[in-house]
Amino acid sequence: MSIELVRTIAELKAKTSALLVSRAGAGGGEVGSGARAVGTLALVPTMGALHHGHAQLAAAAVAENSVVVASVFVNPLQFGDATDLARYPRTTDADLALLEKVGVDFMFAPTVEQMYPSGEPMVRITAGKLGNMYEGASRPGHFDGALTVVAKLLHVGMPGRGLAAPDAAGRLPYRAYFGQKDAQQLTLVRKMVADLNFPVEIVPVPTVRDADGLASSSRNRFLSEQERESALVLFRALAFLKRRADAHEPLDIDSAVDLVRSAPGVDLDYLEVVDPATLEVRGENCQDTPFTGEALVLIAAKVGPVRLIDNMPLG
Repeated sequence: MSIELVRTIAELKAKTSALLVSRAGAGGGEVGSGARAVGTLALVPTMGALHHGHAQLAAAAVAENSVVVASVFVNPLQFGDATDLARYPRTTDADLALLEKVGVDFMFAPTVEQMYPSGEPMVRITAGKLGNMYEGASRPGHFDGALTVVAKLLHVGMPGRGLAAPDAAGRLPYRAYFGQKDAQQLTLVRKMVADLNFPVEIVPVPTVRDADGLASSSRNRFLSEQERESALVLFRALAFLKRRADAHEPLDIDSAVDLVRSAPGVDLDYLEVVDPATLEVRGENCQDTPFTGEALVLIAAKVGPVRLIDNMPLG
C-alpha cells in the first residue's frame, strides 16, 4: 500500500479505523511477520520539512505498529515571531516521499482552518513552571502552543474502532513517537499525558545526528557553511562532558561553557546539567566532585541567525 495524503480529521478517522480493522482481520496482512503488533496505531507528530531524523522516528513507529500516521502541520500557536512562522519551510512533496519510503500509511496535513475552525483557540494547555524554563524562557508561550496542538493531534489521531487491547507487557495500542532531541518538549508531553490521563503511550526515539555530530534539525538548512562549522562546538561540548561523566570525573562545566563561547558566531543561551526525568538542575555539585548517577545536559545557542538546541544523556 502506498502512502495516502489526508487533509481532514473526518477522513483521517475513517481511513485509519478501516485499515486497522482490515489488517487485524487479515492477521496482520501487509504488516509483516514479527515485530509489528496487529491492531496498534502510531502517530508521529511533525511540523514538516522532514529530514533523516524524522525518518528514524517514522521507521521506529512502522517497525512496531500495524498502522502509522505522520502529521505535518506548522502550528502557528508555537511561533512568537510571525517572520519565523512565515519562513518555516513547507516541503509537502518531499515530506510525502520520505514518509512513503519508510512505510508510513497516512500523512495527515491539515490546514490551519481544519485544526482551529473557530480561529485562535480560547482554551489551551498550559505547560506550567517547566514551560517557562530553558526554551520557554527564550520563547514565551512556545510550549503552551506546542502542547495544545499535540493534545489536539492525539485526540483527532485516535480512531473510533479497530484497536486491540493492551499487550502482555501492558503496552497501549495507541502510541505517539517523539525525538529525544527536543528533550524539554518530550518531558512536557509525557507530563501532560500522565497528568490528564491521555490513553496513549509516548515512545521516545534517540537523537539522530549527521556524520559530523550535529543534531539533525529542520533549521540546519539555514546555516551557512561557516556557521555550520561553528555549530559543531555544541556537540563537542556535550561530548566533553560525557567523557568526563563516563570516567566519573568532575564535569568541569565551566570549561564546556568556555569552549562554546570560544567558537566564532556562537551566542550561548544556556548549558545546564539537569535531572533527566524532571529537568530540574541537579542539586549536587558535579562541577567539583566526581560525577555519579544519571543526568542530562541541555544546551541552546544562536549560531548566526539560527537558534539550535541539543542534549546529551550522562551516566
